[in-house]
Amino acid sequence: MNSHEPLELSIVIPMLNEEESIEELGRLVLATVSQLNVPAEIIFVDDGSTDGSAERVRRLCRLDPRFKMIRFRRNCGKAAALAAGFQAAQGNFVVTMDADLQDDPAEIPKLLKKLDEGWDLVSGWKVMRQDPFTKRLLSKIYNRFTSWFSGIRLHDFNCGLKAYRRDVVKSFKLYGELHRYLPVIAYRNGFRVTEVPVQHHARKYGRSKYGAARLLRGAFDLLTVTFLTRYKSRPLHLFGTWGMLSSLAGFIILTVLAMQKIFFGAHLSKRPLLFLGLLLMIVGIQFFSIGLLGEMITESRADAPDNSLIKERIGWENES
Repeated sequence: MNSHEPLELSIVIPMLNEEESIEELGRLVLATVSQLNVPAEIIFVDDGSTDGSAERVRRLCRLDPRFKMIRFRRNCGKAAALAAGFQAAQGNFVVTMDADLQDDPAEIPKLLKKLDEGWDLVSGWKVMRQDPFTKRLLSKIYNRFTSWFSGIRLHDFNCGLKAYRRDVVKSFKLYGELHRYLPVIAYRNGFRVTEVPVQHHARKYGRSKYGAARLLRGAFDLLTVTFLTRYKSRPLHLFGTWGMLSSLAGFIILTVLAMQKIFFGAHLSKRPLLFLGLLLMIVGIQFFSIGLLGEMITESRADAPDNSLIKERIGWENES
């Protein structure tokens, strides 16, 4: 491959203590890339492995210049690993996959073919998932909830095997564990998202890093994604709505009590409704105040326009 030739494909593989899998995975990925016959790079991102994973990748890099590696000083998490890989990727199309040999590199052409149909992100769907029952059950609950909450009809949000157009990965700002919701973030940013069934293999080496605790953390992450993609630039729309509803309920209660006092001489000092009405009014004002403060913070810290989210620019084609 000519070093100055534009890259068509970047394959990003985050890894953590997968030394037994690396060489076999490297051979399988290289076979798929050779079959595709396109200029490509294969980027391993070592997320602080403490075994011999980095040395195995280093051997691959010596054998073939298409292999590359990014190493973290410590374990920073999969989202950070993907973010580093996305930043380094130069291909027009970017494929991600896990390093545990459960994702099949032979499925990559199928995902790229779907991108050719006009989709921006194609997620793998592990129809016949080869994992223990508890992991499959938790994953099913997670996927059903995420699909219902996000409005995106996908069966498998967390499949490691995904394909993206370059613009999609360059639009991501990943941190924490937001890598679980890449299809949701892309969809909220206006990209077209779909899925295709893919083969899934049982883990051959090492142990899974998946645990039940991730389900709870995933729920919090989904709330974060929803808030950031819907209300980051307009927090008053969220807090103002709840503030208005609370204030309205408090106003109605206090109005009814005031009418009872004026027209019927009712005593209000020991009426629980009086305290409820006052409480709802105060909570509503607080919601409004939080929303206004959020608007002020958003305005003062507004980011520069994110050009990666712009699909087309018309009107200044002749400008250099």
